[in-house]
Amino acid sequence: MTNQIITMKNKKLNVPNNPTIPFIEGDGIGPDIWRSSQKVFDAAVKLAYLGSKKINWLEVLAGEKAFRKTKNWLPEKTLIAFRKYLVGIKGPLTTPIGGGVRSLNVVLRQMLDLYVCQRPVKWFKGVPSPVKYPENIDIIIFRENSEDIYAGIEFASGSKNVKKLISFLCENLNVNKIRFPETSSLGIKPVSKQGTQRLVKAAIDFALAKNRKSITLVHKGNIMKFTEGSFRDWGYELAINDYRDKVVTERESWILNNKDCKHNITIEENAKFVEPGYDLMTLEKQIEICKEVEVIINNIYSSHGHGVFRNKLLIKDAIADITFQQVLTRPKEFDVIATLNLNGDYLSDALAAQVGGIGIAPGGNINYITGHAIFEATHGTAPKYANLDKVNPGSVILSGEMMLRYIGWFEAADLIIKGVTGAINAKTVTYDFHRMMSNARLKKCSEFGDEIIKNMN
Repeated sequence: MTNQIITMKNKKLNVPNNPTIPFIEGDGIGPDIWRSSQKVFDAAVKLAYLGSKKINWLEVLAGEKAFRKTKNWLPEKTLIAFRKYLVGIKGPLTTPIGGGVRSLNVVLRQMLDLYVCQRPVKWFKGVPSPVKYPENIDIIIFRENSEDIYAGIEFASGSKNVKKLISFLCENLNVNKIRFPETSSLGIKPVSKQGTQRLVKAAIDFALAKNRKSITLVHKGNIMKFTEGSFRDWGYELAINDYRDKVVTERESWILNNKDCKHNITIEENAKFVEPGYDLMTLEKQIEICKEVEVIINNIYSSHGHGVFRNKLLIKDAIADITFQQVLTRPKEFDVIATLNLNGDYLSDALAAQVGGIGIAPGGNINYITGHAIFEATHGTAPKYANLDKVNPGSVILSGEMMLRYIGWFEAADLIIKGVTGAINAKTVTYDFHRMMSNARLKKCSEFGDEIIKNMN
C-alpha cells in the first residue's frame, strides 16, 4: 500500500481513504495492548466503510525498543514521521528516572508543539466506580501542554547554575523568600499570553462546535498571581475579544440577570447584588464596581440581555483546589475545563479515577493550528504485566476512537464506542474490572478486544 498523507489546508484536515498513520507500540505492556487495539481499529474501519477505507500502519520507534535497536530513546526518524504524517498514536513509554533523560512523552509534545492535551472523561455504564453517581461526569479537559513547570527549566541543588540564579534573584531582584537558599533546587514556571490564549481558543472552538455549555478556567491565581492569575485573565480576554457574540462570562451573567429580573434596577443596586461586601469596600473600589456594571449594561445588554445570555457559552473560572472538591461533589457544574499543565495532569487522573481509572482513560495531544496530533495511552508501562496478555487495552482503544473522530471517521469511532459499551455491559472484561464486578467473565487483553469487535455488530 502506497503512503497516503493526511494534510492540513484552510484549517481543515484532508484525509485520504488509506492514510499512513505512524504508531509506537510502547514499552512494558505496550505490545500486548497495541496488538489488541490495532485489531479493534481495523475491524471498526472495515465494518464502517466496507473496505473503501483502511489505515496503513507505520511502526516508528521510541522508548526501550528504540534504545535497544538504535541506542537512542527517541530517534530523529520518529519525529520526522510524526511531522510528515501529521496524525499518530502511541502506547506507554518508559523514561528512566534520573540520568538526564527527560520524559519521552513530554519531549514528543514539545518537539511537535502539541500544545493541547485533550482528555475526555465519561463513564461507561457498568464500569466499577468509587463514586455514587459516575454518570454525572461528562467533562473534557484541555490541559496546556507546552509551558508551566513541565517546560523542564530546572537547576539542581548545589550546582553552579543554581547558585548563580539564587545570587541574581537575591542581589538584583531583592528576592528574600527562598527559605533555604544553600540547599534549594529551583524550577522556572513560564506561562505566556500566547500559550494561554491558543489553548483557550482551542477549548472555545471545541465547545462551540460540540454545543457544550460552559468552559471553566482552572487556576491557582490567588497564590501565583502573575502566572496562574494571568492565565485566568488572558483566558477571559481572549473569550471576550474574539468571541463576544458567542460567549458570556459568569460575572456578566449575574449583572445581566439582575437587569432582567428588575429592569429599572440602578447601577449601584446591581453592583451590590454582584458584590455582597460592597458596603465594606472603599469608595474607590465601589466606583470601580459600578463602572464595571455600567459598561457591561451599555455594551452587551442589547445583545445578551432579556435571557439571551442563557444560550451563550458560559466562561467562568475556579481555583484549582476547590475544583478538585467540586468535581467530586457536583460534577454536573463542569463541562469543558481549560487549565495549565500541572493542574491538568493532576485533574485528568483524578477525574479518570471516578469513571474506572486511567486503564480506560483516553488522551490526545493536539496542535489545532498545524493539525499535528498524537493520541496515547494515559497510563504507565506496568512492566510486571508485560507479555502476560492480561491488562485492559481500553486506554489505547479509546484514544484510537478519539483519533478516528479527529480525522473525521465518525462511523468507525461510533462503532468502537458501541463495542466497548457492549463488552462492558455483557461483563466480559479484563482483570481490573473483573475483580470489582459481580458475575463478570474474566477476559485476557486480546479477548477483551475480540469482545469489543463482536459487540460492534
